[in-house]
Amino acid sequence: SGREPHPPFTPDSRLFPFQSRWYESRVGPVHYIDEGVGEPILFLHGNPTWSFLYRGIIIRLKKKYRCIAIVLPGFGLSVRPPTYDYTPAEHAGIVRDFVRHHDLQNLTIMGQDWGGPIGLRVAADEVNRLRSLVMGNTWFWPLDSVQGKAFAYVMSMAPMQSQIVGKNFFVEKVMPMGVKHPLPEEVMDHYREALPTPASRMGAAEFPVQLMRSSRWLRELEGDVKDRLTNVPMLLTWGIHDLMFSRPFMERFRETFRSVVVQRLDAKHYIQEDSPKEIAAAIDMFLTKGVGGSTSRTG
Repeated sequence: SGREPHPPFTPDSRLFPFQSRWYESRVGPVHYIDEGVGEPILFLHGNPTWSFLYRGIIIRLKKKYRCIAIVLPGFGLSVRPPTYDYTPAEHAGIVRDFVRHHDLQNLTIMGQDWGGPIGLRVAADEVNRLRSLVMGNTWFWPLDSVQGKAFAYVMSMAPMQSQIVGKNFFVEKVMPMGVKHPLPEEVMDHYREALPTPASRMGAAEFPVQLMRSSRWLRELEGDVKDRLTNVPMLLTWGIHDLMFSRPFMERFRETFRSVVVQRLDAKHYIQEDSPKEIAAAIDMFLTKGVGGSTSRTG
């Protein structure tokens, strides 16, 4: 797991009671946690979060499952490489390397926000390692919704880019709007301290630009998902109060995948903060029922 870098801060062990580990990726040390034993579940975050987002889910599932959460370059305690463009294609490459390096088998991949398309890219490339998928408030096709395009447009413009980089706008303004229950200051601080300086926020600033710039990558992903993954059992843990990833997004997953279980959550976009207990219970039930044979479309 390579040299230990000097992370920007040390997480509070009361909030994040996990051992920090580093994977020596092709661009430098990438932070991850690997807790518990059993079948592996890989948790993938989006913008502007990191593995801290999954703490409430992992604390509940690590008794029965091997819970792994990797942090993308540019986020959390991971490296900020100078020669990295922070595209979803590059991120997926790092995660794919990680999955191969650890030879993960019978794998469940959970993704939310950008963790969805990144996780599905890895899943489509490593189908033989896959057991199931858990997706929440995400997508895997070129963005075509009005709210999605509007968000991408506004967030990519120079004034907003300078807010994201200079004022940590994504953490300070977007995150509080993306949760139903206000986040305690100590939790907010773990997101703030992960992006402490303007230079550290390049990844967070690039993700909204990539919503449109990665359209070709997303179109290819959509084709590969439809070709290779539609028979993989899918659990949707979906926050029903998310303004951007609204019900039509969820329905596209239900139309694409043959075996779908839906767990609706009384949550906004950051479902892991709003509903960790419900998500953990849904995953446990989904995996315990020996997913595979069912074509249940509950909910």
